[in-house]
Amino acid sequence: MPIGLIALALGGFGIGLTEFGIVGLLPEVAGDFHVSESVAGYLISGYALSVAIGALLLTAAVSRLDRKKVLVGLMALFIVGNLVSAVAGSYDVLLVGRIVAALCHGAFFSVGAVVASDMVAENKKGSAIALMFGGLTVANVLGVPLGTFLGQQAGWRSTFWAITVIGVITLIGIQVLVPRGTESARTNLRSELAVFRRGQVWVSVTLSILAFGGVIGGYTYIAFTLTKVSGFATTTVPWLLVLFGVGTFIGNFVGGKAADKSVNAALIGIMALLAVVMAAFALTAHNKIATVVALLLMGAVGLASAPGLQVRTMTYASDAPTMASGANIAAFNVGNALGAWLGGLALAAGEGYVAPLWVGAGLALAGLVVVAGGSLGRGTAPSQTAAASDGALHADMTEAGVS
Repeated sequence: MPIGLIALALGGFGIGLTEFGIVGLLPEVAGDFHVSESVAGYLISGYALSVAIGALLLTAAVSRLDRKKVLVGLMALFIVGNLVSAVAGSYDVLLVGRIVAALCHGAFFSVGAVVASDMVAENKKGSAIALMFGGLTVANVLGVPLGTFLGQQAGWRSTFWAITVIGVITLIGIQVLVPRGTESARTNLRSELAVFRRGQVWVSVTLSILAFGGVIGGYTYIAFTLTKVSGFATTTVPWLLVLFGVGTFIGNFVGGKAADKSVNAALIGIMALLAVVMAAFALTAHNKIATVVALLLMGAVGLASAPGLQVRTMTYASDAPTMASGANIAAFNVGNALGAWLGGLALAAGEGYVAPLWVGAGLALAGLVVVAGGSLGRGTAPSQTAAASDGALHADMTEAGVS
């Protein structure tokens, strides 16, 4: 794999650490700024909303610019956002810093996914995207414990200072290691948006919402499941979440390899497995050993879908992949919000602490129906020009039954 992918992966790690590293520090932040726990939680939900907005609007704004320069500019925005967070003198300023940093999140992954896929041969696109997303999955594994540990030892601001340094290193790495030639086609915004007239693009976006909603539907409230149902001590929860993160790391790369072979077949299998894993978790959550296994599998199967979802969307919008990729990143975050909201409704309805897992299973099952229907149906195919540029990847999807 090209060394430039390492710089993209480091950027993914820094962004993931920004998103998840503050989770374990919310009590300290709430205490410092004298706000309630729920208000402190807006630092996370506000971040996710900003990601979704930035993934669409900022990606559209940079769609005609040189992709390497765009990535450098996005990392500069990321650095500014985290620097503001590190020196914030009030809760409002910290929230602004989070929002600024989050704006680059979706655009970085949408543009970066296109750059990563352009750096490799057609039959390696899934693996290249998986490597870039690998930085995000490493942040899932290490972000919460490392961010919490550093913040508890040196103050919560130290975590944001560390992330700022990571951003600077990433910016330099992209400038030095990412090759020139990964430039956007000189298309206008109207042609970029035209890809949303294609049914298969909407199949991919819908599937992304359901896939990530299925995972987050259970994960958002997993601490309650682990302590109230499985019987684990509260102090063990962060380290059990590391186990989930290890699963996401494994699943991301396995999913990338599977997507290289057959995108649609991989997604059908992953969604079926996710529904089974979430349901099995709900049924066996009272057993500690079964819970540990299920937590690992939930992370592995859930994140295994990410590379395939990106590749599928970009294949059916190969003449405007950056915009479609941005829409897919936004869909991931809409799915996060949907899963958390539905899981919360299930809890509020008194259905028990395993109810969010059943919500996740239901969303995964709905995703299976969507991708299976999209495979068998006669959705809008890429243009002849786009199909020719897709090469082996498009041929692979044709073999899988996508039209």
